[in-house]
Amino acid sequence: MKIWAHTLVKNEARWLWYSASSVIDHVDKLLLWDTGSSDESLEIEKELLRKYPDKIILKNRKQETIEDFTKVRQEMLDETTSDWFLMVDGDEIWYENSIKKVICSIKKGVNGFESIVVPTINLVGDIFHYQEKTAGKYKFGNLEGHYNLRAIKRSVPGLHSQGVHGVWGWADDEGKMIQDRDSYKYIDAPYLHATNLHRSFSDLSVIKRKNKFRFEIGESFPKDFYYPEALFSSRPNNIPSPWTTMPKTFKIRAFFETPLRKIKRRIGVKRVGY
Repeated sequence: MKIWAHTLVKNEARWLWYSASSVIDHVDKLLLWDTGSSDESLEIEKELLRKYPDKIILKNRKQETIEDFTKVRQEMLDETTSDWFLMVDGDEIWYENSIKKVICSIKKGVNGFESIVVPTINLVGDIFHYQEKTAGKYKFGNLEGHYNLRAIKRSVPGLHSQGVHGVWGWADDEGKMIQDRDSYKYIDAPYLHATNLHRSFSDLSVIKRKNKFRFEIGESFPKDFYYPEALFSSRPNNIPSPWTTMPKTFKIRAFFETPLRKIKRRIGVKRVGY
C-alpha cells in the first residue's frame, strides 16, 4: 500500500518547513511543486530535498491564472502512482498522532471508503489564537464547520481536478465531487491550519491570498495547549520561528473588525467542502 502527499507551493516560506516535516516520515513520497515563488520558499524546498532526497520530488510549474491551479493539480495526479494520496498544503502542520491515524485507517480499511475528512484548527492573528467554531464554513454531509477533505483513493473512477481556485475540488467520471459520493470517512485527526495568517512577505503576489488573511482577534489557546511536534523539531537557521505574536497595529484593526466578522458569519451560509 503506497501513500503519497501532494504539496503545491507559492510563497509559503513561513510555514512550509513545518508542514512538510510534519508528514514526510509517514508517506512514501511527497510531491513538492512550486508554482512561482518569489520568497524564501525556493531555498526551503532545497533544504527539504537535501534532508529527504529519497522521498521528495521537487518540481517547478508556472501558475499565473486561477485556471492554472486546476491544471497543475491534475498534473500532480497524473504523476502519482500510489494507491492513495494526501493533500498537504504549505500552511498545514500535522500532529504526529493525527497523521498516524489517517495512515493507519487507510491501510486497515482501504476497501470501505474512498476519501478521508478531518477537522482543522484554524489559526488567526498568530499561532497562539484560533477561530471560533462558528467561523467554519465547510460542509460534508452532517459535518459543518472547520473540516477538510485530506486523503483520496486514487482508483476513484475518472478521478480528476475540477473547477477553479475557490470552488475547486476532486471529481469522478460523472463530474460529481468526491465528497458527494457518500464514501468518505471522518477521522478525528486535527491539524493546525495557518491559512488566515501571513505565510510570506510576498503574500500579495499569490492569487486570492489577500482574501484569506484575517484581521481578527481569535480565541486564546490554553497555556497547556499541545502544539504539533514539528514546530519544536530542529530546523535550519533560515527557517522562521513560528512563535511570533500579532503586532499592536494588527490588534487595533482587529478590535474593530472582529465584531463585524462575527455578525456576518452568524447570518452567512455554509460552503461545500473539498
